[in-house]
Amino acid sequence: MFDLSFEKLLVIGVLALFLVGPQRLPQIAAQLARWVKVAQAMTRDAKERLREEVGDDIDLEALDPRRYDPRRIIREALLDEPELAPIPTAAPEEPRDPALQRARTFDDEAT
Repeated sequence: MFDLSFEKLLVIGVLALFLVGPQRLPQIAAQLARWVKVAQAMTRDAKERLREEVGDDIDLEALDPRRYDPRRIIREALLDEPELAPIPTAAPEEPRDPALQRARTFDDEAT
């Protein structure tokens, strides 16, 4: 999720050791672990409540907000094959009345 490698975690640990001190570091690490467990429990409960309310047939990927990323939408629109309009086989009929033909080509009251 955060793309944390072992090296990054090691740097974070060393910084925490210097900032907090060796006496308080175990207490803070235990508190951080409790917060992570609470966050995981809240996430699990939210998913369970969502499944209870909506049912098991819910597609969570359809609710993923990353689907609406503008870059993804544009990429898909550009890569999709365009739908071609049908080619007309016959020209539309022109009005036979000269007054209608004139009204169709020129509007006297247009500015």
